[in-house]
Amino acid sequence: MCRPRRERERERSAFVAMLVPVFTLKLSHKILPRMVALGKYDGTHPCLTAATQAGKVFIHNPHARSQRVNTNRLVLSTQDADISLLNINEAVSCLTAGVLNPDLGCDTLLVGTRTSLLAYDVHNNADLFYAGVPDGANTIVLGTLGDMPSPLAIIGGNCSLQGFNHEGKDLFWTVTGDNVRSLALCDFDADGKKELLVGSEDYDIRVFKEDEIVAEMSETETVTALTSMCSSHFGYALSNGTVGIYNRTSRYWRIKSKNQAMSIHAFDINSDGVCELITGWSSGKIDARSDRTGEVIFKDNFSSSVAGIVEGDYRMDGNTQLICCSVDGEVRGYLPGSQETKGKLLDTSVDQDLIRELSQKKQNLLLELRNYEENAKQVELNIQVNEADGQKGVIPANTQLQTALSVNLGSDSESAHVELCISTSNDTVIRAVLIFAEGIFEGESHVIHPNLLNLSSCIKVPLTPPKDVPVELNIKAFVGYRNSTQFHVFELSRQLPRFSMYTLSSPDSAPGPLSFVRFTLNERVQMIVMWLKQSFLLPEDLEIQNESFEVCFTSLRDAGQLWIKMTPSGEISINTDNIDLAGDIVQSMASFWAIEDLQVEADFPAYFEEMRKALVVVDNSHAVCQKLTANMADSSNLIRSVLVRAEDSRLMSDMKNMKRRYMELYDLNRDLLSQYKIRCSNHTELLNNLKAINQAIQRAGQLRVGKPKAQVIAACRDAIKNNSVNMLIKIMRVGTTSS
Repeated sequence: MCRPRRERERERSAFVAMLVPVFTLKLSHKILPRMVALGKYDGTHPCLTAATQAGKVFIHNPHARSQRVNTNRLVLSTQDADISLLNINEAVSCLTAGVLNPDLGCDTLLVGTRTSLLAYDVHNNADLFYAGVPDGANTIVLGTLGDMPSPLAIIGGNCSLQGFNHEGKDLFWTVTGDNVRSLALCDFDADGKKELLVGSEDYDIRVFKEDEIVAEMSETETVTALTSMCSSHFGYALSNGTVGIYNRTSRYWRIKSKNQAMSIHAFDINSDGVCELITGWSSGKIDARSDRTGEVIFKDNFSSSVAGIVEGDYRMDGNTQLICCSVDGEVRGYLPGSQETKGKLLDTSVDQDLIRELSQKKQNLLLELRNYEENAKQVELNIQVNEADGQKGVIPANTQLQTALSVNLGSDSESAHVELCISTSNDTVIRAVLIFAEGIFEGESHVIHPNLLNLSSCIKVPLTPPKDVPVELNIKAFVGYRNSTQFHVFELSRQLPRFSMYTLSSPDSAPGPLSFVRFTLNERVQMIVMWLKQSFLLPEDLEIQNESFEVCFTSLRDAGQLWIKMTPSGEISINTDNIDLAGDIVQSMASFWAIEDLQVEADFPAYFEEMRKALVVVDNSHAVCQKLTANMADSSNLIRSVLVRAEDSRLMSDMKNMKRRYMELYDLNRDLLSQYKIRCSNHTELLNNLKAINQAIQRAGQLRVGKPKAQVIAACRDAIKNNSVNMLIKIMRVGTTSS
């Protein structure tokens, strides 16, 4: 099909789009990956800010050197006159800069660590606030969220999201499925208000409209970076080297590299009003890709890994530069090429472009012609060879590729799985099968290539999806005869149901689970059956005529039981000891019937008891931490005193006392190291239990839909603040009185 002329011209102009390097800096400090920002801390001069080694943040300000002075926290670098160092005294885990308090008229620097968040006024050398964050700060974003009037510094931590205003007040809090690794603000639904994009270690991208999840997309690896593009588009990067762009919940494109994407950024490099996706790679490469196709339209290279990408008028000449930084401290600024430069390039490149395109078409046509000629020869040869066997050289025109999904309960040599059967409708054989499916196969693809002795018209492929999500199987199969050298390629897609890893079983095969979720729906039994057939692998002839029913399933993963019941009054019970499965089923039903608000009653006795124990451990861990901190402070003071006495003895040539003091110092230091190890172990245990509690709150919310979900999450947090374990468990069971 011929493409429109305007599209072809736009692609040619995009091909010659370029970025022109306008400045290069070589800073004397290393830069930690994904910790680069640009801020106007005095309201006028942009300063490059980045985390560096030894718990420090450097601020590069070449514009106002005479204004910088040493303070207790901000120290001038001895290696570079343009750099000031901010001592954090903890390992920096994230940072950003931007307008937090609009009344100040300047940007605020925000620095996160594993236990705290610091808001710092660089220009006045003052802390705006210092907030403890027990869930840690893995990533941070600054801006306005939804209808909230003032900007928030939103941090993502240990399964939680927390937003602070310029006074350090905690105005936003919610939980998510796993540790948060990336955040971005984007007008996802094009309503003029920003939603929060959250990427986490459970491979999901969630979209929060304030504290409510409005969309969820599953990926194949940890989501390490997110960036807002134009309109409702946003870019993403995964830990396996994948980058791509979504338009709301639809993926536009994605590519995968052997290198890791360290930073992504949206920047219009060809002045067409549409941002391209700029990616900085661990190999040191910088590339710009078309937002529509993912085609590379610009690239450059650093000698070391890229640390971060920002934009701003760093030269203060009225033009916005794209600023790329490497981990070795190299900084480059780029500008989009001028119209004159583009015109010259276009004059010399369009003809070359046309020649290249026509040459490629010529090669493709010659290759296609040669394939036709070889195929014709093969047809004649097959007719001669196969006449004795009664076979035809070309496969019959009515040949069909058929697929079927079933449950295989496994054996002693193989575990239970879903089985995909691919077969032909006649005596042709399948020479090879290629299956593309996200999240099932390593590398997202699987190839079956039987040897010549085992060729048949049917191939069975075991599938074991690790998560309960619907998966689209894209299948390509080579079909022909045993002695064929060329094959017909069949392409088709098959949807794997969300709960395909559960097989229908008898209610008498095992006792029913004690845990349950119960709610009421005004739906007919036939609609429930329709949902069951869409979500599970069930016999086609399954019919339920009664107004009440009970179906039982067994998990192929762990043999866990799942019972779904419905009474004539419309009350539905989901009995399972897996709270995640119960939440997935509730959300699936709500999506199927477009339910906006759903309150439930739930009880998971064993799981809730685990949460009760985790809360007790958290309280004990806090007490132990405070005691250890006090002991370490006492030991530090004692070490300081002993050290002074030892030095006094040395100055007075009292070697005997000096030796004794240093032996005491050695013992004290050893005890201090031992206490530090205990404190680290205690902190790790505390984080694990806090994560479990945050996940429990998220799971309790996942059992509800709409307003009841948001109310349960907020009420659970209040119960934790008030240290009311019984109230927390009650809220998880029955929700809130206002819902």
